[in-house]
Amino acid sequence: MQDEMRAAQKLINTVMDFFVNYSFQVVGAILVLIMGVIVARIVSSFLLRLFERQDFDITLSKFIASAVKITILVFVIIVALGKFGISVAPFIAALAAIAFGASFAIQGPLSNYGAGLVIILTRPFAVGNTITVAGVSGVVEEINLGSTNLIDEDGVKITIPNKHVVGEVLFNSQEHKIIEGLVGISYDSNPIEAIGIIQETLDEFEEISKDPAPQVGIQEFSDSSVNIGFRYWVPTKRYFQTLYTVNLSVYRHLKEGNIEIPFPQRDVHIVSRSRDALSSTS
Repeated sequence: MQDEMRAAQKLINTVMDFFVNYSFQVVGAILVLIMGVIVARIVSSFLLRLFERQDFDITLSKFIASAVKITILVFVIIVALGKFGISVAPFIAALAAIAFGASFAIQGPLSNYGAGLVIILTRPFAVGNTITVAGVSGVVEEINLGSTNLIDEDGVKITIPNKHVVGEVLFNSQEHKIIEGLVGISYDSNPIEAIGIIQETLDEFEEISKDPAPQVGIQEFSDSSVNIGFRYWVPTKRYFQTLYTVNLSVYRHLKEGNIEIPFPQRDVHIVSRSRDALSSTS
């Protein structure tokens, strides 16, 4: 029992000595941490408001604000540790070694973040643009540091790692997407009338862009028909809906205008020979 009492008394004395010797350091470290967190939040919020007033890119604004906030917090932690007389040099060396080893494991995500910064700084496209890259196409919904999110006409969300965006061939048609159509008319029909009918049909649709304007003309002369090509731009999210409606309307108006749409045909000539000619050749 006496041994337990002496052990408890020793523990109490140790705790009291600690508070007597380090109470000011503990209080100072806590105050430094609290003030550092407050300052980091204030500075981060200030930067976000400043960038917003300057119409700065939202993704880059958040990245810079977060980076500044983390930098302040790291500095505050180093100062707080110094209040206890703890040297931070070994911790910095350890963190550097860990970061060096981890860089090999996370080089994929890091390359995505680096590519994301390139996209944000160079601005090859913006939210709302229609892009085609890495074999997929859609409207840009969000640009993050690690990935770019697209959405297609079916509402499918497509996530592309940014390292597959930077350095690739990129098609950007802004908020529109081009539709290319082709219809063949008979050689007996008037192509000028057919072009006029198709042009008037395209002008009936409000969703078809007027700038750039639709293009209609003779595209090629095939074996059985004169092929009239037409190109027009529509909002990406209404691509197929507009395509199907326009094709049906073009077909109906051509029929009403007595423009013949021929089916593939081929003239076959049968050459007959007389029996005497056949016997002479044999």
